[in-house]
Amino acid sequence: QVRLVESGGGLVQPGGSLRLSCVSASGHMLGFYDMHWYRQTPGNERELVASSTSAGITNYADSVQGRFTISRNGAQNTVYLQMNSLKPDDTATYYCNARIWEPPNHRRDYWGQGTQVTVSS
Repeated sequence: QVRLVESGGGLVQPGGSLRLSCVSASGHMLGFYDMHWYRQTPGNERELVASSTSAGITNYADSVQGRFTISRNGAQNTVYLQMNSLKPDDTATYYCNARIWEPPNHRRDYWGQGTQVTVSS
């Protein structure tokens, strides 16, 4: 029932910046969910790049640490990914993910539609 809508992707030159947004369009507040940003290129596995738990703990992939920042708005209906110092290798489709665990050990995932980021001169 959680519906996530992403925006903010586009074409940017190396060294530039973009901010991706993930909005809970279904009206669900995201405070109970662990939020993640993944990215994927054709033929490759989906890669976790950033995470933010409901407690506010953040983690980043080695490839993006120091350059990307995940954050939430105060209303808990939007998650952002600020991307700075972009590199051509950052080119991918970026997906927002909301995750919650249900007893005994079932995991439910909700995904956005994806937004394309292309880093090229």
